[in-house]
Amino acid sequence: MPAPPVGIEKIVIFFNGKMKRYLKFIELPLSERKFCQSCQQLLLPEDWEGHQEHRVMGDVSTTQLRRPSRLLSPLENKKTNAQYLFADRSCQFLVDLLSTLGFRRVLCVGTPRLHELIRLKASGDEKSNIKSLLLDIDYRYSQFYMEDSFCHYNMFNHHFFDGEAALEVCRTFLQDDKGEGVIMVTDPPFGGLVEPLAVTFKKLIAMWKKGQSQDNTHEELPIFWIFPYFFESRICQFFPSFRMLDYQVDYDNHALYKHGKTGRKQSPVRIFTNIPPSRIALPVEEGYRFCPLCERYVSLENQHCEHCGSCTSKDSRKWNHCFLCKKCVKPSWVHCSTCGRCALPDHSCEGPRDGCFVCGELDHKRSACPKISASRKANKAVRKQKQRKSNKMKMETAKGQSMNHTSVPKKKKRRERVHQYLSS
Repeated sequence: MPAPPVGIEKIVIFFNGKMKRYLKFIELPLSERKFCQSCQQLLLPEDWEGHQEHRVMGDVSTTQLRRPSRLLSPLENKKTNAQYLFADRSCQFLVDLLSTLGFRRVLCVGTPRLHELIRLKASGDEKSNIKSLLLDIDYRYSQFYMEDSFCHYNMFNHHFFDGEAALEVCRTFLQDDKGEGVIMVTDPPFGGLVEPLAVTFKKLIAMWKKGQSQDNTHEELPIFWIFPYFFESRICQFFPSFRMLDYQVDYDNHALYKHGKTGRKQSPVRIFTNIPPSRIALPVEEGYRFCPLCERYVSLENQHCEHCGSCTSKDSRKWNHCFLCKKCVKPSWVHCSTCGRCALPDHSCEGPRDGCFVCGELDHKRSACPKISASRKANKAVRKQKQRKSNKMKMETAKGQSMNHTSVPKKKKRRERVHQYLSS
């Protein structure tokens, strides 16, 4: 059964916990506003003594407080939480697009720079009525936002670190106005698996649907999922209604994911969405054009293939149609008569093939092969049997040794008694 709604008094207590420190900081005069770059922490006057030997930035302005992603150092551990932030070009495009599409609320899942730009625009433009809620794993952002605009959140297991009160904040945000006018924009770590992310996003979709009226239950929560184009098949496996846009998303602090580069050096990051591509206009000044046959905007080099019936390129290069494969392929690929498919010219014909490497069937991969699972069970049983046999032998050896140790004195006493008897 779902957990009961959190009472308003609990939410107020939750808000007051972290709100006081931030309110104290913004009330300080500019000369007393300090930020510790070593600890990545806003400092109140009572904190100064403990940070005297640290790198401390002074005169933290209101503008800097509104752009915390520029104040904080990006996390750089690639194995756990590498943090890449949208470039201004991509961020501004998304904000303008969301406004053009008429959205009033944006759930930002792992997109801190988009969140702060939406809030910045809303504070400076009276016509802008877009609200934003940030869900992010980086707890450092809790210093800069009230709890109604930030939740410490793990998107891989749908966990709210601040408990039911934070969950209620997210639920209220999604279900407000019967779920109308809200969109989710997410930029997950590229090293994460698609499946757990899809499970989490479906939970957020279910949360949104509970606030809808009965007439709109068939509708979908609008989503922008920002991910590399080579994950297209995996994403569409879990969300069949998603389509990939040609727009290249670039990042400030990534050496390769930059806009304007050509060939294989350009950014592979795209936007996957369940919004019809015909409704989304890409900037013509950046080289995008409208294809009337596909009814969507595509990159300049993405030419319409009359044989495939669509603009087929995924990486913004011109792809070539292979009549033997009956599809378009990358320009660097050639058809291999040995493999019966297109591949790189220097590929190995004995390389990876479709289907399972173990049994050769095409309907599953090696990880799901029934022969593998059966052999694993058999091997596990054999290992257990060997372990039991080994343990039994050890016990018998130990028992034998103990018996030998106890029998030695008995034999000695017996010999002594025999000797005494013979000598008497």
